[in-house]
Amino acid sequence: MSHISKPLFLKLLYIFFFCNSVSLSWSSSLSLHFPLTSLRLTPTTNSSSFKTSLLSRRNPSPSSSPYTFRSNFKYSMALILSLPIGTPSQSQELVLDTGSQLSWIQCHPKKIKKPLPPPTTSFDPSLSSSFSDLPCSHPLCKPRIPDFTLPTSCDSNRLCHYSYFYADGTFAEGNLVKEKFTFSNSQTTPPLILGCAKESTDEKGILGMNLGRLSFISQAKISKFSYCIPTRSNRPGLASTGSFYLGDNPNSRGFKYVSLLTFPQSQRMPNLDPLAYTVPLLGIRIGQKRLNIPGSVFRPDAGGSGQTMVDSGSEFTHLVDVAYDKVKEEIVRLVGSRLKKGYVYGSTADMCFDGNHPMVIGRLIGDLVFEFGRGVEILVEKQRLLVNVGGGIHCVGIGRSSMLGAASNIIGNVHQQNLWVEFDVANRRVGFSKAECSRLSP
Repeated sequence: MSHISKPLFLKLLYIFFFCNSVSLSWSSSLSLHFPLTSLRLTPTTNSSSFKTSLLSRRNPSPSSSPYTFRSNFKYSMALILSLPIGTPSQSQELVLDTGSQLSWIQCHPKKIKKPLPPPTTSFDPSLSSSFSDLPCSHPLCKPRIPDFTLPTSCDSNRLCHYSYFYADGTFAEGNLVKEKFTFSNSQTTPPLILGCAKESTDEKGILGMNLGRLSFISQAKISKFSYCIPTRSNRPGLASTGSFYLGDNPNSRGFKYVSLLTFPQSQRMPNLDPLAYTVPLLGIRIGQKRLNIPGSVFRPDAGGSGQTMVDSGSEFTHLVDVAYDKVKEEIVRLVGSRLKKGYVYGSTADMCFDGNHPMVIGRLIGDLVFEFGRGVEILVEKQRLLVNVGGGIHCVGIGRSSMLGAASNIIGNVHQQNLWVEFDVANRRVGFSKAECSRLSP
C-alpha cells in the first residue's frame, strides 16, 4: 500500500482497534496486515509462479451468496480493488486482505490542510444518502479489557472513534460508520459497519475478508469468493491486472480443495488467530528433496504457534524458525557461496543474491514446493523462484516469521501467483487451480 522505508511484506499489524461485541469471534492474537505505507518493489516477471497437483473433494455445495460480482484488481505488491460504495456510489480503492477483519475506507476532510494530502479516492460522506455514523451508545463502542487492542472512544460529537496503529509507526483513525456497497442497480448490500479514516498515513483502505463477524464477507453474507493473482509486470510503475469474484466462479469446476482447520471459540490460545484461513501445510520440498521439517511446526501447538494461513495481504511467505532454518540450510548447501552476505531484506528475509541473472540461481536451487493436505502442492518453478527487490538484488520470497513478532506460517501473495484461489466459506475449504491470470483480464 504505499511508501515507507520497509518493504511490503513487513506487514505486521499491531491493530490496536478495540471493539466490544456480544459473542463476536474477534481474535485476541496479533493480526498480520498489509502495512499501508511501504517502499515499492521494482516490478518483475521473476516473481514466483505456481503449478498445482491437487486431489479434490468432489461434493461442493452451491453458492448461497446474495451477490454475484466480478471485478479486476491491480497487483504490484498488494491486490487493490476499486469498489463502489455509498448512494450514489463513489469508487474506493481497497486492499483485498484475507488476513484482517474490519474494512475501512478513506474519509479525509478535503477542506482542511494536513501534512499529507488526502487520497485521491477519499470518500465524501456528505454525498451519500445511505451513510451513517455509529454513536457512542452502539455495542461496538463499549469498553472491555484490552488485549493487543485499545478501547474505542467517544469523540467530541459523541460518535464512536477507532484507531489502528502499525508496528512501523503508521496509523489510521476515524469513526466507525455504516455504509452500503453498490455492485449494480439490483445488487446493493445493507449498510455494513466500516471504519471511516479521517487521519492516516496511508493511500488505500482495507477490504477485510477473514472469518471474523465484522469482516466484509461475514456482514454481507458472502459464502465464497476467489481471485487470480497475475505475475508482476516487468515495467517499473506498471501494475499487473488480476481477477476477483464474489459468489460462484465459472472456472471453479477445475478447482481442487483442501479443508480449512477450524477452532472452537472456546479454544483460546495466545498465539492463534482463529479468524484466519488456516490450511494443513505438511512439508516443503526443494528440487527432489523433501526437507526434514517436523510436520508439527506447520500446525498450531498448545499455545497456537505454528498455524499456517493463506493471506492475500502479506507479500512474502513467512515461516517459523524451525522451517525457515531448514529451507535456508538447503539453499546454503546448494548456492551458499552466491548469497549476499550480511544482507537482510525487510529485516526478515536473508536468502538474497546480487546480480541480474536470477534464473541461473533458480536452476541451481530447483523448484520449491509447498505440500498441503489432500494431495495439494503449490509448485514455485525454478525460473520464477527469486523475487526482484530492487537494486539488482533478488531474494527467495520467504521471510522469518519471528522477525515479524509472529508465531505463524503465512502463505503470501507471491506464492499465490498464477493460481485461482477460492475461499469457500460455506464449506470451510480453500480451492486452487493453475491459471494464466494475466490473460483473464482485458
